[in-house]
This record gives sequence, structure tokens and C-alpha cells, in this order.
Amino acid sequence: MDTPLHMGRFPVRSTLLSAAVGLVTCSGFAVMVEAQANPRSTFPGRRVGGGTRGECSARTLVHLVPETSVYAPDASGLVGLVQGPSDSPVSLQVTLKPEDGSAESTRTLAAAPASVVLFDVKVKRPAVWETSFNCGSGDGGDSADPMAFVQSTSPPALSLLVSGAEPSDQSLQTLLSALRAKCGASVSTADTMAKLGLSELATADWPKQLPIRCES
Repeated sequence: MDTPLHMGRFPVRSTLLSAAVGLVTCSGFAVMVEAQANPRSTFPGRRVGGGTRGECSARTLVHLVPETSVYAPDASGLVGLVQGPSDSPVSLQVTLKPEDGSAESTRTLAAAPASVVLFDVKVKRPAVWETSFNCGSGDGGDSADPMAFVQSTSPPALSLLVSGAEPSDQSLQTLLSALRAKCGASVSTADTMAKLGLSELATADWPKQLPIRCES
């Protein structure tokens, strides 16, 4: 009489195993769906742009966003960037590309030395924010340098603007608002870059003070 009893256990074990596998599979699928729905975990951003060669783009260009390169601005849409020192500064091209396929917008920020630049963005989110140097703009970007082709291929700073602020966004919102309160003034380079988590970028050729430029 033992044999039927032992044989009867296998269907139960098989059922439990199948249920467990199904649960794991469903859980894994749910995680995949969540990851796809959460751009913070999937966006291949690059908050630090610019290059190391060429007269035009051999300077630092950084979006002031979290390390993930994904940022939720406050209600005003305030964003910021830092550009490093250059002997021949050129203008910046800012492009905003809504992910819903609606029309992208482009604006130009005037050429300037090392500085913090703040401005508001009005765009449907999520939207890809791209900033690059206008190396062919004629405002200091043209060069006889035989390596000039590098200038046009230096990577732009690339970030994703979203809605729904997280703690990292909120702390940055506060910092950007504090910087905007100092428009037209200058701030300590070392202190400001430290607060932004960018101390390693402020090398010896950076000025001691960074002007705060607020664009309309």
C-alpha cells in the first residue's frame, strides 16, 4: 500500500514546482516591464559632453543633472549646465526632443567663458535634452587645425527630462534655485563644483570664480 502513496506525491510536487516556476517567470516579466517603463533605469545618457582635442570643443560641458543623466525639473522648468574654460569660446546649441514624437525645439546660447548657465525649458516630458558646441558657427569655431573634424564629432551632453521628481531631483532643484538667485554674480568654483558632485572636473586651468548666467 506504500507504493500508491509515494506515487501520489509526485503530482503534488510537480504542481508546486510548476507554480513556483510560473511565479518566478511572472515576477521576472514584471521587473522587465517596470524597467522598460522606468526611463531612469534604461536611458543611455551622458551628462558630461565636450572633447579633449580641437580648438573649438576641447572644453568641459556638463548638464547639471543626477549621475543617471535623468532629471525632473521643478514647475518652472529650470535647468542648468556648466561650461569649462576656453581660449576661443563658441555658442552652444540646445535641442529638446519630446519622446512622443512631437516637434523638437532648438535654441542657441551665446558664446561665453567658463560659467554656470541657467535657463527654463518648456517641453512635453519625457524629452531628450542635448547640448553641443556650435563649432561651425563662425563665432570662434572656425579653425585651420587639421584635426578640426574632431570638433564636429565631440560628444554632446545628453540627458532625459522627465516628470515626477525623486529626492535626487529635489536636492538639485534647490541648488539650481539658489544659483539663480545669484544671476549676474560669481560663485566659488571649488565650492560650487563640489556641491554639484563635479569637483574632479575643475582642474587647475579653471578660474577661481564662475559667473552665473541666466538666459531668458
